[in-house]
Amino acid sequence: MKKEIKKLSFYVIMVIVFGSLMYLIAQKGSTQHSYTEETVAHAAEHGLTDGFRLFSHLTLEHIRSSIGLLLLQIIIILATCRIVGLLFKKIGQPSVIGEILAGIILGPSVLGYLFPQISSFVFPEGSLSNITILSQFGLILFMFTIGMELDLSVVRKRFQDTILISHASAIVPFFLGMLIAYYIYDDYAPAGTAFIPFALFIGIALSITAFPVLARIIQERGLTKTHLGSISLASAANGDLTAWCMLAAVVAYAQAGTMNSAVFNVLFSLIYTAVMLLVIRPFLRIIGDLYHNKEVVDKSLVAFIFFILLASSYVTEILGLHALFGAFLAGIIMPENLKFRKIMNEKVEDISLALFLPLFFVYTGLRTEIGLISGGDMWLLCGLFILAAVAGKVGGTMIAARISNENWKNSLYMGALMNTRGLMELVVLSIGLEMNILPPAVFVMLVLMTLVTTFMTSPLISFINLCFRASERIRFNRAERLKTDTFKVLLSFGRASNGQVMLDLAHQMFSKKPEKLEVTALHLTVGADINPLRTDTFEKVSFAPILYEANKLNMLIKTRYDVCDSAEQHICSIVNTEGFDFLLVGAGISMSDLSTDVTARKTWEKVFRILKRKNSERFLFYPGSLVKDKTKAFIEKSSCTTGIFANRGFIRAENILVIFNSGEDLVLLDYAANLQKSTGGFVKLMNRVSPTSGDSEAVTGALSAYLETATETAIPFEKNLTVDILKEADLMLASYETWLILSEECRETLQDMPSTFIIHHKKVNPF
Repeated sequence: MKKEIKKLSFYVIMVIVFGSLMYLIAQKGSTQHSYTEETVAHAAEHGLTDGFRLFSHLTLEHIRSSIGLLLLQIIIILATCRIVGLLFKKIGQPSVIGEILAGIILGPSVLGYLFPQISSFVFPEGSLSNITILSQFGLILFMFTIGMELDLSVVRKRFQDTILISHASAIVPFFLGMLIAYYIYDDYAPAGTAFIPFALFIGIALSITAFPVLARIIQERGLTKTHLGSISLASAANGDLTAWCMLAAVVAYAQAGTMNSAVFNVLFSLIYTAVMLLVIRPFLRIIGDLYHNKEVVDKSLVAFIFFILLASSYVTEILGLHALFGAFLAGIIMPENLKFRKIMNEKVEDISLALFLPLFFVYTGLRTEIGLISGGDMWLLCGLFILAAVAGKVGGTMIAARISNENWKNSLYMGALMNTRGLMELVVLSIGLEMNILPPAVFVMLVLMTLVTTFMTSPLISFINLCFRASERIRFNRAERLKTDTFKVLLSFGRASNGQVMLDLAHQMFSKKPEKLEVTALHLTVGADINPLRTDTFEKVSFAPILYEANKLNMLIKTRYDVCDSAEQHICSIVNTEGFDFLLVGAGISMSDLSTDVTARKTWEKVFRILKRKNSERFLFYPGSLVKDKTKAFIEKSSCTTGIFANRGFIRAENILVIFNSGEDLVLLDYAANLQKSTGGFVKLMNRVSPTSGDSEAVTGALSAYLETATETAIPFEKNLTVDILKEADLMLASYETWLILSEECRETLQDMPSTFIIHHKKVNPF
């Protein structure tokens, strides 16, 4: 206490002494400047008015300054891209489509057309050079991460399997693109542009696949570790690698102007590529083996990696290939050690995707003026580009996949996946526009083709699933009729530690059933734009505790890690299509007794009380709120029984409290009996059924009969729920409907509840 008083006294004295001295200096300095009587009178009369006018003028000047305008542009760009991207994710589309569309919205096609004054103020023509430089730098970082995502070892292993599929998916649309270019060259090619680079560029534009978007779609649909997912990813990687090599050659030829000069561009580029792969890459492999965790990756190493990235981009730029090819190559030669790549990816990707790429989308949108497509002939040509792109990609991939002995569903699926273009297409188109190979009108047509083909990927996949679902359901039902000795539980957990406890509960609840217990542990990462490089780490960390517990219980469990946009929809889809008998999920933080969760609840309650919101504590955090909201989709949409588990320090169900509120709750006796067989615990029954209810006699009779058959382990039923009863229990069982009533009538009492298992029983799946 004395130390605190001493520090406070020193602080007060310091402020008074030095504040007084500074005031005296200011007063003394003011006397050295003389003011005329007219100046003093004018200041007294117009001081505030002129001051505000000057303030407004200076503020406007600051807004129009280079840095002020750039910051305003970035804020508007990021906000628009984020909002439109989220809207597209809500309808099941990749956010990249929304971000591309956001660029078009902010460009001359929408904002410039509807609000030209606002457009000219926010995006004056002279200011676009800053956005151009930033967007190009962002693309360099992005292509670096794309190179790191491309695992050459997978391409090599799958080369023979994917060479036909990947090259067919590129050659067929490439041919169609060159064929269209042949007929439109005279009317659309820019003056001075030779036919070969014009035709080759359109061919590449139609044949490219957006490897990053494809990887995230495969990841979102849980196909990463399947044959279909791995063969599609390897085919896309192989095809994109080929396409980028072709693009480099076309760019070199276009910049050289003649084939004789282009030969030297390509020759020196091949030499440079060989040096990167055969000299720099082995050296980096040693670094990757030494520096494979965040603790030892320091700023010097990060600076060295960035030096390689920028140097590679510079060399390919001066060789006439474009800086993006050098960035892509720098990513490819990074150490194959996945831990090292994950660390570098985390340092580069977030800032690239979150900040720089939206600038590129808007920069592309500012150059995309849909009004340039005028007349029926031009719109017909735009439709022809879309038709050729879709037919070439889907058709070429499908035929090659069938020849490679893939079934019809997988062949169509791969065709739909390979038809995704997204951001990679925009990169190619931007290079073509900058080099004056593509005219603005054709550029706009191909941008629209990019949007359409990327947008149609998810609906096309859903349509394929719908077409094959009927026959698969028939086969599934036949298999299910033959399989009657297995009880399948889907255990979906969030926190890794909670998954371990939920597995204990599932073992105690279902291990003594006549059927064989089959548990699938599911962990989801919400957000389909997560980088595939990071999922392995997330999966390993999330499943470590539950696998440890399974080993301790001598249980064989299946693990499943998926990435999705909507956890509820994804879980219900798994339950309904894969024939699970029971869905076990966690209740969340509204009923948790962890100190961090309790603090979060109290903080939110304080916020809502400050805002004077009526019933603020009921808005998010009261005993029934989150359970009611979170499980509504599970209960309404899942075809099996659902159990919601609120973990409050659960270890073993030795003292079990079962609450009955109607005749429908009698099924809980079966769950209680199963727990007794497993744990040998005591059961306390609480009959809250009103004596005037039609169920009263049936419930009382059933509970009495249960007590007669389980006298050693069951305790006669109670009538009223009290804190003492709750504190004596290790686990409370209640039906979902009863829980909703309890959470309203016994809110204060339930603050001291034990771990609770809330069950919504489906009669189609009898216990």
